[in-house]
Amino acid sequence: MSLRNCRSVKVLKVSPVGQSKTAGEFFELTLERPDWDGWKPGQFVMIRPSSWELDMLWGRPFSLSSGDDDSVTLFIQAVGRGTRRIAELSPGDAVTMWGPLGNSFAVEPDVPTLLLAGGIGIAPFRGYVEQHPRPENLSLFLAHRLPLDCYPYDLLSRTVDCRCMIEAEPSDLDCIIDTLRGLIEDNAKRGGLTLCCGPTPFMRTVQRFAREYGARAQVSLENRMACGVGACLGCVTRDGEGHHVQVCTRGPVFWADKVEL
Repeated sequence: MSLRNCRSVKVLKVSPVGQSKTAGEFFELTLERPDWDGWKPGQFVMIRPSSWELDMLWGRPFSLSSGDDDSVTLFIQAVGRGTRRIAELSPGDAVTMWGPLGNSFAVEPDVPTLLLAGGIGIAPFRGYVEQHPRPENLSLFLAHRLPLDCYPYDLLSRTVDCRCMIEAEPSDLDCIIDTLRGLIEDNAKRGGLTLCCGPTPFMRTVQRFAREYGARAQVSLENRMACGVGACLGCVTRDGEGHHVQVCTRGPVFWADKVEL
Protein backbone atom coordinates (compact mmCIF):
# COMPACT_ATOMS: atom_id res chain seq x y z
CA MET A 1 0.00 0.00 0.00
CA SER A 2 1.40 3.40 -0.94
CA LEU A 3 1.20 6.48 1.25
CA ARG A 4 -1.35 7.80 -1.21
CA ASN A 5 -3.84 5.30 0.19
CA CYS A 6 -3.59 6.68 3.73
CA ARG A 7 -5.57 9.85 4.34
CA SER A 8 -7.05 11.91 7.14
CA VAL A 9 -10.77 12.37 6.50
CA LYS A 10 -13.60 14.03 8.42
CA VAL A 11 -16.61 12.34 9.95
CA LEU A 12 -19.75 13.48 8.13
CA LYS A 13 -22.37 11.60 10.12
CA VAL A 14 -22.90 8.90 12.75
CA SER A 15 -26.37 7.41 12.36
CA PRO A 16 -27.93 4.83 14.70
CA VAL A 17 -29.71 2.02 12.85
CA GLY A 18 -33.13 0.74 13.88
CA GLN A 19 -35.61 1.54 16.61
CA SER A 20 -35.53 -1.57 18.81
CA LYS A 21 -33.75 -1.61 22.17
CA THR A 22 -30.86 -3.69 20.85
CA ALA A 23 -30.57 -1.69 17.63
CA GLY A 24 -28.53 0.91 19.48
CA GLU A 25 -25.53 -1.36 19.00
CA PHE A 26 -25.64 -0.74 15.25
CA PHE A 27 -24.73 2.44 13.45
CA GLU A 28 -23.56 3.80 10.13
CA LEU A 29 -20.40 5.88 10.02
CA THR A 30 -20.26 8.19 7.01
CA LEU A 31 -16.85 9.63 6.17
CA GLU A 32 -15.48 11.98 3.55
CA ARG A 33 -14.43 10.07 0.49
CA PRO A 34 -10.67 10.37 -0.03
CA ASP A 35 -9.16 11.02 -3.43
CA TRP A 36 -9.01 7.39 -4.49
CA ASP A 37 -10.11 5.98 -7.83
CA GLY A 38 -12.91 3.92 -6.28
CA TRP A 39 -13.62 0.68 -4.46
CA LYS A 40 -15.25 -2.67 -5.12
CA PRO A 41 -17.72 -4.56 -2.87
CA GLY A 42 -15.87 -6.95 -0.61
CA GLN A 43 -12.96 -4.60 -0.06
CA PHE A 44 -12.43 -2.96 3.32
CA VAL A 45 -10.74 -0.02 5.00
CA MET A 46 -8.81 0.42 8.21
CA ILE A 47 -9.74 3.44 10.31
CA ARG A 48 -8.26 5.05 13.39
CA PRO A 49 -9.78 8.18 14.96
CA SER A 50 -7.21 10.89 15.70
CA SER A 51 -8.75 11.33 19.17
CA TRP A 52 -7.41 7.92 20.21
CA GLU A 53 -3.87 9.34 20.34
CA LEU A 54 -1.83 6.70 22.23
CA ASP A 55 -4.81 5.19 24.02
CA MET A 56 -5.43 2.56 21.35
CA LEU A 57 -2.62 2.06 18.87
CA TRP A 58 -4.18 -0.14 16.21
CA GLY A 59 -6.83 0.76 13.67
CA ARG A 60 -10.01 -1.23 13.09
CA PRO A 61 -11.06 -2.97 9.82
CA PHE A 62 -14.54 -2.49 8.33
CA SER A 63 -16.16 -3.60 5.11
CA LEU A 64 -17.00 -0.81 2.71
CA SER A 65 -20.78 -0.84 2.76
CA SER A 66 -21.87 2.05 0.54
CA GLY A 67 -20.59 5.22 -1.04
CA ASP A 68 -20.94 7.96 -3.61
CA ASP A 69 -18.75 10.66 -5.14
CA ASP A 70 -18.47 12.51 -1.82
CA SER A 71 -18.58 9.92 0.95
CA VAL A 72 -18.14 6.32 2.07
CA THR A 73 -20.34 4.58 4.62
CA LEU A 74 -19.42 1.79 7.03
CA PHE A 75 -22.03 -0.36 8.79
CA ILE A 76 -20.73 -1.12 12.28
CA GLN A 77 -21.83 -3.04 15.36
CA ALA A 78 -20.49 -1.64 18.63
CA VAL A 79 -19.22 -4.75 20.36
CA GLY A 80 -15.88 -3.73 21.88
CA ARG A 81 -13.91 -0.81 23.20
CA GLY A 82 -12.81 0.42 19.78
CA THR A 83 -16.17 0.26 18.04
CA ARG A 84 -17.92 1.88 21.00
CA ARG A 85 -15.45 4.75 20.88
CA ILE A 86 -16.07 5.06 17.13
CA ALA A 87 -19.82 5.27 17.81
CA GLU A 88 -19.13 8.35 19.96
CA LEU A 89 -17.51 10.31 17.11
CA SER A 90 -19.11 13.57 15.98
CA PRO A 91 -19.31 15.33 12.60
CA GLY A 92 -16.02 17.08 11.88
CA ASP A 93 -13.87 14.68 13.90
CA ALA A 94 -10.72 13.53 12.10
CA VAL A 95 -10.18 9.88 11.21
CA THR A 96 -7.15 8.32 9.55
CA MET A 97 -8.33 5.88 6.90
CA TRP A 98 -6.26 3.62 4.67
CA GLY A 99 -7.62 1.63 1.78
CA PRO A 100 -9.42 0.35 -0.13
CA LEU A 101 -7.74 -2.88 0.91
CA GLY A 102 -7.96 -6.50 -0.15
CA ASN A 103 -9.79 -8.10 -3.04
CA SER A 104 -13.48 -8.08 -3.92
CA PHE A 105 -16.41 -10.39 -4.62
CA ALA A 106 -16.78 -11.82 -8.10
CA VAL A 107 -19.34 -10.09 -10.31
CA GLU A 108 -21.01 -12.11 -13.07
CA PRO A 109 -23.85 -9.89 -14.30
CA ASP A 110 -25.78 -12.54 -16.25
CA VAL A 111 -25.47 -15.31 -13.66
CA PRO A 112 -27.96 -15.93 -10.81
CA THR A 113 -26.10 -14.71 -7.73
CA LEU A 114 -27.09 -15.75 -4.22
CA LEU A 115 -25.97 -13.48 -1.36
CA LEU A 116 -25.82 -15.23 2.03
CA ALA A 117 -25.40 -12.95 5.03
CA GLY A 118 -25.05 -13.83 8.69
CA GLY A 119 -25.87 -10.83 10.88
CA ILE A 120 -23.36 -8.00 10.41
CA GLY A 121 -22.13 -9.92 7.36
CA ILE A 122 -24.80 -8.08 5.39
CA ALA A 123 -22.54 -4.98 5.36
CA PRO A 124 -20.66 -5.53 2.06
CA PHE A 125 -23.77 -6.69 0.23
CA ARG A 126 -25.34 -3.24 0.29
CA GLY A 127 -22.53 -1.97 -1.92
CA TYR A 128 -22.67 -5.14 -4.01
CA VAL A 129 -26.35 -4.57 -4.78
CA GLU A 130 -25.82 -0.86 -5.46
CA GLN A 131 -22.96 -1.46 -7.89
CA HIS A 132 -24.25 -4.61 -9.62
CA PRO A 133 -25.17 -3.97 -13.27
CA ARG A 134 -28.13 -6.39 -13.17
CA PRO A 135 -29.60 -6.50 -9.65
CA GLU A 136 -32.58 -8.47 -10.98
CA ASN A 137 -30.23 -11.49 -11.02
CA LEU A 138 -29.50 -11.15 -7.30
CA SER A 139 -31.20 -12.73 -4.29
CA LEU A 140 -30.30 -12.34 -0.64
CA PHE A 141 -30.82 -14.48 2.45
CA LEU A 142 -30.15 -12.99 5.90
CA ALA A 143 -29.85 -15.12 9.04
CA HIS A 144 -29.89 -12.94 12.14
CA ARG A 145 -30.18 -13.08 15.92
CA LEU A 146 -31.10 -9.48 16.70
CA PRO A 147 -34.27 -7.70 15.48
CA LEU A 148 -34.47 -7.17 11.73
CA ASP A 149 -34.43 -3.37 12.03
CA CYS A 150 -30.82 -3.63 13.22
CA TYR A 151 -29.79 -4.35 9.64
CA PRO A 152 -30.21 -2.54 6.28
CA TYR A 153 -32.53 -5.33 5.15
CA ASP A 154 -35.49 -3.17 4.12
CA LEU A 155 -33.18 -1.01 2.03
CA LEU A 156 -31.94 -4.02 0.07
CA SER A 157 -35.38 -5.59 -0.25
CA ARG A 158 -36.47 -2.62 -2.36
CA THR A 159 -34.04 -3.70 -5.06
CA VAL A 160 -33.52 -7.47 -4.86
CA ASP A 161 -35.44 -10.57 -3.82
CA CYS A 162 -34.78 -10.91 -0.07
CA ARG A 163 -35.57 -13.51 2.56
CA CYS A 164 -34.64 -13.60 6.24
CA MET A 165 -34.82 -15.93 9.23
CA ILE A 166 -34.18 -15.12 12.87
CA GLU A 167 -32.34 -17.43 15.26
CA ALA A 168 -34.34 -16.68 18.39
CA GLU A 169 -34.04 -20.15 19.95
CA PRO A 170 -31.91 -23.27 19.34
CA SER A 171 -34.53 -24.98 17.17
CA ASP A 172 -34.37 -22.09 14.69
CA LEU A 173 -30.81 -23.05 13.77
CA ASP A 174 -31.94 -26.30 12.14
CA CYS A 175 -34.41 -24.37 9.99
CA ILE A 176 -31.71 -21.92 8.93
CA ILE A 177 -29.33 -24.74 8.02
CA ASP A 178 -32.03 -26.52 5.99
CA THR A 179 -32.80 -23.25 4.20
CA LEU A 180 -29.13 -22.70 3.36
CA ARG A 181 -28.90 -26.23 2.00
CA GLY A 182 -31.90 -25.70 -0.27
CA LEU A 183 -30.80 -22.30 -1.52
CA ILE A 184 -27.25 -23.44 -2.31
CA GLU A 185 -28.41 -26.64 -4.01
CA ASP A 186 -30.91 -24.77 -6.17
CA ASN A 187 -28.44 -22.07 -7.14
CA ALA A 188 -25.81 -24.67 -8.02
CA LYS A 189 -28.27 -26.46 -10.33
CA ARG A 190 -28.83 -23.14 -12.12
CA GLY A 191 -25.09 -22.61 -12.58
CA GLY A 192 -25.21 -19.68 -10.20
CA LEU A 193 -22.67 -17.91 -8.05
CA THR A 194 -22.94 -17.93 -4.24
CA LEU A 195 -21.36 -15.22 -2.08
CA CYS A 196 -21.20 -15.40 1.71
CA CYS A 197 -20.21 -13.14 4.59
CA GLY A 198 -20.88 -13.73 8.28
CA PRO A 199 -19.66 -15.54 11.40
CA THR A 200 -17.25 -18.44 10.86
CA PRO A 201 -19.79 -21.20 11.78
CA PHE A 202 -22.19 -19.71 9.22
CA MET A 203 -19.51 -19.71 6.53
CA ARG A 204 -18.44 -23.26 7.41
CA THR A 205 -21.98 -24.42 6.78
CA VAL A 206 -22.05 -22.63 3.44
CA GLN A 207 -18.66 -24.11 2.55
CA ARG A 208 -19.88 -27.62 3.40
CA PHE A 209 -22.98 -27.35 1.23
CA ALA A 210 -21.02 -25.74 -1.59
CA ARG A 211 -18.74 -28.79 -1.64
CA GLU A 212 -21.67 -31.17 -1.40
CA TYR A 213 -23.52 -29.66 -4.36
CA GLY A 214 -20.56 -28.46 -6.42
CA ALA A 215 -21.55 -24.82 -6.01
CA ARG A 216 -19.23 -22.00 -7.04
CA ALA A 217 -19.00 -20.04 -3.79
CA GLN A 218 -16.93 -17.28 -2.25
CA VAL A 219 -16.61 -16.43 1.44
CA SER A 220 -15.43 -13.18 3.00
CA LEU A 221 -13.39 -13.71 6.17
CA GLU A 222 -13.63 -11.40 9.16
CA ASN A 223 -10.30 -12.21 10.87
CA ARG A 224 -8.89 -9.78 13.42
CA MET A 225 -6.46 -7.32 11.87
CA ALA A 226 -4.10 -4.64 13.13
CA CYS A 227 -2.42 -3.20 10.04
CA GLY A 228 -4.47 -4.30 7.01
CA VAL A 229 -1.40 -4.46 4.75
CA GLY A 230 0.15 -7.84 5.55
CA ALA A 231 2.82 -6.72 8.02
CA CYS A 232 1.48 -7.72 11.44
CA LEU A 233 0.44 -11.30 10.50
CA GLY A 234 -2.49 -11.06 12.90
CA CYS A 235 -5.03 -12.22 10.33
CA VAL A 236 -3.22 -15.29 8.97
CA THR A 237 -5.28 -18.29 7.88
CA ARG A 238 -4.62 -21.39 5.76
CA ASP A 239 -5.45 -21.70 2.10
CA GLY A 240 -6.78 -24.87 0.49
CA GLU A 241 -3.26 -26.34 0.28
CA GLY A 242 -2.47 -25.69 3.93
CA HIS A 243 -0.22 -22.68 3.31
CA HIS A 244 -0.40 -19.70 5.64
CA VAL A 245 -1.77 -16.60 3.93
CA GLN A 246 -2.67 -13.11 5.12
CA VAL A 247 -6.40 -12.46 4.90
CA CYS A 248 -5.86 -8.72 4.45
CA THR A 249 -3.76 -9.03 1.29
CA ARG A 250 -4.82 -12.40 -0.18
CA GLY A 251 -8.44 -11.89 0.83
CA PRO A 252 -10.67 -11.10 2.54
CA VAL A 253 -12.66 -12.87 -0.19
CA PHE A 254 -11.67 -16.46 -0.99
CA TRP A 255 -13.22 -19.17 -3.12
CA ALA A 256 -14.79 -21.53 -0.60
CA ASP A 257 -12.79 -24.52 -1.83
CA LYS A 258 -9.51 -22.63 -1.51
CA VAL A 259 -9.51 -21.73 2.20
CA GLU A 260 -9.71 -23.50 5.56
CA LEU A 261 -12.40 -22.25 7.95
